[in-house]
Amino acid sequence: MANKYTPKNILITGAAGFIASHVCNRLIRNYPDYNIVVLDKLDYCSSLKNLDPSRSSPNFKFIKGDIASADLVHFILQTEFIDTIMHFAAQTHVDNSFGNSFEFTKNNIYGTHVLLEACKVTGQIKRFIHVSTDEVYGETDEDAVVGNHEASQLLPTNPYSATKAGAEMLVMAYGRSYGLPVITTRGNNVYGTNQFPEKLIPKFILLAMNGKILPIHGDGSNVRSYLYCEDVAEAFEVILHRGEVGHVYNIGTKKERRVFDVARDICRLFNLDPESQIKFVENRPFNDQRYFLDDQKLKSLGWYERTTWEEGLKKTMEWYVSNPDWWGDVSGALLPHPRMLMLPGIERQFNAPDTSNSGLGSAPVTNKFNQSRMLVPSPKHNIPSQKPSLKFLIYGRTGWIGGLLGKLCEKQDIPFEYGKGRLEQRSQLLDDIQTVKPTHVFNAAGVTGRPNVDWCETHKPETIRTNVVGTLTLADICREHDLHMINYATGCIFEYDGTHPLGTGVGFKEEDKPNFTGSFYSKTKAVVEELLREFDNVCTLRVRMPISSDLSNPRNFITKITRYNKVVDISNSMTILDELLPVSIEMAKRNLRGIWNFTNPGVVSHNEILQMYKDYIDPNFNWVNFSLQEQAKVIVAPRSNNELDASKLKNEFPELLSIKDSLIKYVFEPNRKTFAWELSN
Repeated sequence: MANKYTPKNILITGAAGFIASHVCNRLIRNYPDYNIVVLDKLDYCSSLKNLDPSRSSPNFKFIKGDIASADLVHFILQTEFIDTIMHFAAQTHVDNSFGNSFEFTKNNIYGTHVLLEACKVTGQIKRFIHVSTDEVYGETDEDAVVGNHEASQLLPTNPYSATKAGAEMLVMAYGRSYGLPVITTRGNNVYGTNQFPEKLIPKFILLAMNGKILPIHGDGSNVRSYLYCEDVAEAFEVILHRGEVGHVYNIGTKKERRVFDVARDICRLFNLDPESQIKFVENRPFNDQRYFLDDQKLKSLGWYERTTWEEGLKKTMEWYVSNPDWWGDVSGALLPHPRMLMLPGIERQFNAPDTSNSGLGSAPVTNKFNQSRMLVPSPKHNIPSQKPSLKFLIYGRTGWIGGLLGKLCEKQDIPFEYGKGRLEQRSQLLDDIQTVKPTHVFNAAGVTGRPNVDWCETHKPETIRTNVVGTLTLADICREHDLHMINYATGCIFEYDGTHPLGTGVGFKEEDKPNFTGSFYSKTKAVVEELLREFDNVCTLRVRMPISSDLSNPRNFITKITRYNKVVDISNSMTILDELLPVSIEMAKRNLRGIWNFTNPGVVSHNEILQMYKDYIDPNFNWVNFSLQEQAKVIVAPRSNNELDASKLKNEFPELLSIKDSLIKYVFEPNRKTFAWELSN
């Protein structure tokens, strides 16, 4: 056994997450002489609340940041005199890795590489403990009586475990090539308090608490081994002090359980009938049947499992009963096949789809748990009243989209308030956020022109002040307060070109750079969109030629062109607000981010819309066309014409209608009935 290692300044990555938070809190509690620095970007499955036991300690420091930021990592290592790294930060949920595998590569491989390179350059690290998983070994034979030992071959079977195996290879290479003092751990499943409920045990506990169906992938025969979180935290404490450089340590248990047995044990804790409460659903892809570890090497360091399954499960259940709102909105995590795309710092609603009386494969999502059906194991446990899980702060009250948003919130019973501050006034925005205490911020404010974008050509400072300075100020404040921001932008920053010709169906994608600078309005929007790419809390929605069912609204694109003396006839992408504004609210709930072409799929021409207007609304309506060259003579600034590729939005919301179908369903059909009634009366 190696001599005991005593660290001084420890950097723990990902310590606001589940396992690492227990390790951090344990070290703070047991070693007041150690300085602990936490680096965490506060992803969807992490929370500063997990570190509440440590945050008041003088030897604790939290830094919000990404391990993929080389400059930040170098700065921390040098200024905090880090001698020890415990590297937990990673994307870990297998289901998510099938839908967003590149993000796993970025976090798990590239992030690890950044850390290793920083250690090599600074030359001051005495221990680098890399946290891996038992899944790198791949599936264990069902009849195997000896588990995978530390020298077993790595045979990962899913994107998550593949990225963890790749990270291990980098760690091993830096250990051999540069002499970095690395140690790797590979652990079984961990369960316990404050775990984000995408994982099996907290997910089943929250569902059982509310009398909901427990969905099991496949036939429930998959076998897993589970360790209680405090036992695992002790294992890392032992490895930190006694682990040998260059070695790998399995953190495991030989006590295995079928997924079905786990679900049945949780049902019994809540006095539920497993036969009626457990339902089998479609298996997830490549669901390994069994992982089995040989844990003898760690036991030789003096560690052993202290917590029995019954004791650990009971402690975990009691914690979730006492803290049902810890994670806020977890409806996405409680689905049979979740896709979590959450953003840091958002309080998540304790909601889930109502699957108690329906099949799970296509169960509709409801907005509220039925509190009257909340089940607890004994009367002594009281469920705290729910906090409001969603509250929107909306800017743009007098604007078209901002006004419609407020009406949608009222219809959906979502608490909201309109911002009172001007976007360019930072202090006023801070007052709004401190007063309203929102979970999400919607920016529907902006200068589009009075009555059109030509106004911006002669009012450039005013346009910059709102569209650029104001939007960036709001985004920055939201980021400081860990708030998700929906920003309604524009797709009028592109123009048909040689790569995206008119009529070919080749649309501009989210990653394409703006190519239209014909109007000052479009210039400001293109500038701010590019800058907003640097804000990981912002969801930018490129709206195009917005249309609504309110044909009396002068801002409605249909209303505009029906009042023009002449119109050009050219195909464009467009946004049907009646269909897409509710989608933007759902995007906020899912905490989606990045840039999205926020249009209905496909294009529609001016003449096609006017023909629909004639067919559905006014058979006596006629119009006259003129060319783009003729149009240019009567407008100050050129207009953008383009097709945006809406496949990214369509993939996220498969039910999204094409532009022409949406026009008929949401605009012309409802108005045909209205106008027919008016004519008959």
